[in-house]
Amino acid sequence: MKPRWLLDRLRPLRPKNLRHLDRYVLWSWVRIFVLTALGFPIVSILINLTDSLNRLLDRGLSMKEIAVSYVYSIPENAFLVMPAAVLFATVFTVGTMSRNSELTAAKASGQSFHRLMRPIFIASGLASVLAFLVGELAPGATARELEIQKAKQTRPTRTRYNFVYRGDAGWVYTVRSLDVATRQLKQLMLERQGTGLSYPGLVLTADSATYDDRQKVWRLRRGASRVIAGPARQATFNFRTMRLKALHQSPADLLAESKAPDEMRYAELGRYIDALKRSGNDANKLIVEQALKLALPATCIIIALFGAPLAVSSPRAGAAVGIAISLGTTVMFLLFVQITKAIGAGGLIQPTLAAWIPNILFLFTGLVLLAKVRT
Repeated sequence: MKPRWLLDRLRPLRPKNLRHLDRYVLWSWVRIFVLTALGFPIVSILINLTDSLNRLLDRGLSMKEIAVSYVYSIPENAFLVMPAAVLFATVFTVGTMSRNSELTAAKASGQSFHRLMRPIFIASGLASVLAFLVGELAPGATARELEIQKAKQTRPTRTRYNFVYRGDAGWVYTVRSLDVATRQLKQLMLERQGTGLSYPGLVLTADSATYDDRQKVWRLRRGASRVIAGPARQATFNFRTMRLKALHQSPADLLAESKAPDEMRYAELGRYIDALKRSGNDANKLIVEQALKLALPATCIIIALFGAPLAVSSPRAGAAVGIAISLGTTVMFLLFVQITKAIGAGGLIQPTLAAWIPNILFLFTGLVLLAKVRT
């Protein structure tokens, strides 16, 4: 039976009535979104707590410390489930309106399906922004969680020993030790391959180097510089101090400390990837992870474009079908993400593209379904 109250409010069609309908659709969506965005992380936390409680108690943690640590895990869990929350909210909002003939009543008053979905699409776009912000908050919260649970192993974040670093313009740095606190390098050798007299090779050795924070340069002390223009064309010069412009990386850049991707924000992960590349390491896996920090939030708006027309494909279906559609779509999307992550990390396709392939597929499918909906 058609809801007469909604039909009466939309006839005659006036901006005031349109705003009322928009508020009705938006409020219906927001209620389910908030419930799902908070409910899923809580369920995940309870499952994890059940599995880890004995281990945490064995570490000497009190129940209060355990509870506080899991509060810090909420941002990471919320970031991961945000697209699923958008999908559930969209499918249940649109599906309920369809079953209650509210969509039919609105269409009878001259409103197209696309216009009715506008508040949901706008809210999903805002959810994308929220997901990115939560994702930026998550690394610090996760680090605090691991610290409280005494699960984070202490690792060197101020020193590094016996490493090779690839700099710009073909420079390669071999360093005995780096101390970030004192901003010093010990026993270093810097090499640059040359091509001949016009572009000679250079080999510099120094006992130490100190970083000048004000001028952003390293000052080498007590060393030698060898210029190599050919097998029989070499010259060596000793120096007490030298400023080398080629060595412009900061101590933190040279440290390139090992962190998990979920412990770094987007920009920090980008700097870490750059440092790994300069050190000659394979960074494909981390490039995929960094791209996912943007791709997953963008999934919120894409999944809404996909879920809205999907929800009206079976207008007489009940809530169980809505749950099945949402869960099935979520599992399918996560499966695609894991597959493309593996492909991108293996270098079979460009890593950034690999992170965005699931979004591209779902966006294309969503636009096709949206175009086929009867308006």
